[in-house]
Amino acid sequence: MTRKPARELRRGWTTGACATAAVKAALTRLWTGTFPERVSIVLPRGEVPEFALAHRDSGPGWAEAGIVKDAGDDPDVTHGCLVVARVTASRGGVTFRGGAGVGTMTKPGLPIPPGEPAINPVPRRMMAAEVDALAAELGRAADIEITVSIPGGAEIAQKTWNPRLGIEGGLSILGTTGVVRPFSCAAWIASIHRGIDVARAAGLTHVAGCTGAQSEAAVQKLHGLPDHAMLDMGDFVGGMVKYLVRHPVAHLTVGGGIGKLTKLAQGARDLHSSRSRVDFARLALLSDNPEVATATTALHALTIAGPPLARAVAEQAKRELETMVEETGITVDVVVTDRAGQILARAV
Repeated sequence: MTRKPARELRRGWTTGACATAAVKAALTRLWTGTFPERVSIVLPRGEVPEFALAHRDSGPGWAEAGIVKDAGDDPDVTHGCLVVARVTASRGGVTFRGGAGVGTMTKPGLPIPPGEPAINPVPRRMMAAEVDALAAELGRAADIEITVSIPGGAEIAQKTWNPRLGIEGGLSILGTTGVVRPFSCAAWIASIHRGIDVARAAGLTHVAGCTGAQSEAAVQKLHGLPDHAMLDMGDFVGGMVKYLVRHPVAHLTVGGGIGKLTKLAQGARDLHSSRSRVDFARLALLSDNPEVATATTALHALTIAGPPLARAVAEQAKRELETMVEETGITVDVVVTDRAGQILARAV
């Protein structure tokens, strides 16, 4: 995981903001005959950022422009990608198509129905608003087909949650504010929520959230779960469970290493090392082994106390989860794994 720099961080712009700027630039060329050098757009909260064009092209009845995405200081896999919008005269208002590198929705449960390009509702509204504004300014009819593409997007998408969410063939055009806030937890938690939505829409009754790839592989094999039952929980057990309380399933499994699950057992809801710590005195009481209080890491504690410690952590973590989902009807189990993904303990 990329570490957050110890300095003031620079914000960036979402793919939705970049696509909107590209639409405005391309439409300016289509309707006036000239590309602007730079283009400004209005974001949902009233900000008016300006973008430089990195690509421009046109032909009879169409024009396209491209903006290089600048994610600021956020470690975003789409940072530096080119977001291209082609506009073509059409009938019936503003319509959207997905070009190369933009995914297609294949599963229900997301804000866009299956079969549609993965261009989320807020970016669609942003693009349509710029079309409407320019149409009003120039006395044109706002009848435009917009095709958004991201060269190389299909390859980049393999590094995202899109395949698991049923978004095939490329990236999503995202953003609710137009702004990328560096190292924000919001985008990750939102992806967990969308994973829950997809699982519920598919009729799944059992989902699993794990802290990393090794524990996820172990839990998925243990329970025989499909990919779309696996939620990319990471450190955000609280954000995952809070959403499940409002959108419940029958059963939840939580899996992870001894360190992260010890924090959960001790009441933490965010398991990141910068936001929660293991209390070794409490861990010694839980394990009924005073020597554990001298440990410096949870792994060290495990070498001192052995399998009984892992079992105690699993049982206490399960009790914490049961408190979190109380009165929802959700049942839970916990799986503690080692760094190789071997199961150390279970609480069922």
